[in-house]
Amino acid sequence: MKKMFYVVSDSLGETAAQVLKAGLSQFDMEDYEIRRFSYVLKEEILKDILETAVEEDALLVHTLVELNLLELIDDYRYKKGLRTIDIIGPTLTQINAMTGKEPRREPGVIRQLNDSYYKRVESIEFAVKYDDGKDPRGALKADIVLLGISRTSKTPLSMYLANKNIKVANIPLVPESPLPDEVFEVQKTRVVGLTNSPQKLNQIRTERLKALGLPKGNKYSDMNRILEEIDYAEKIMKKIGCPVIDVSNKAIEETAEIIINIMKRNGINIYNL
Repeated sequence: MKKMFYVVSDSLGETAAQVLKAGLSQFDMEDYEIRRFSYVLKEEILKDILETAVEEDALLVHTLVELNLLELIDDYRYKKGLRTIDIIGPTLTQINAMTGKEPRREPGVIRQLNDSYYKRVESIEFAVKYDDGKDPRGALKADIVLLGISRTSKTPLSMYLANKNIKVANIPLVPESPLPDEVFEVQKTRVVGLTNSPQKLNQIRTERLKALGLPKGNKYSDMNRILEEIDYAEKIMKKIGCPVIDVSNKAIEETAEIIINIMKRNGINIYNL
């Protein structure tokens, strides 16, 4: 006879399902079925599930936290012999005993944490996809657009901010390359310019050339070229009217915090900061 297992959750039910599957893997069982019931938040819905579980002699595994729903499950357990496993309850009890604090008993908190994780992954993938002007259309989808010449920390800043669930597109400023039209379509409140001191750029670029095994006299690290790029970048940023951050003496975290504060002042929605 097929064994029935019910998974009931106020969210997707992935946690309870994984625990149940881990338990089942320890038994030589083939004839069984798992039914998942997600986003169970109302008593009448839970009651229907419990009635069916009793009829099918199912084992009910749940991660519900609302007291009224837990009391309903207890009624069926004591009065109708329904077998149940409360995945999260014992954990809450032990944390309460340890800390003296009461749990919020807020449905869907695990899902909210998962949502935060997926947003972060999405933001990181976004930063990689729209790094260094690979696709200027990303500027129109980004929370923030970073502009700057080479070696002004555009990429590391993009990745750092992505880990805070902020979608960043960064676009290099090169005198010989026209700036994509998309940049001028972005609200200036969503654009931040990055600059660096000529001396710092010369030092960084020289080290970069050395690491690549290229000669010192390369145009990339030439001071006149650097000054030309800085002058070009300043004109572009002034035309856009965006704030400009000098990164020459700042750590990535410090610059990122300045950008976040700029975003907050401009009313840009920021997740989980």
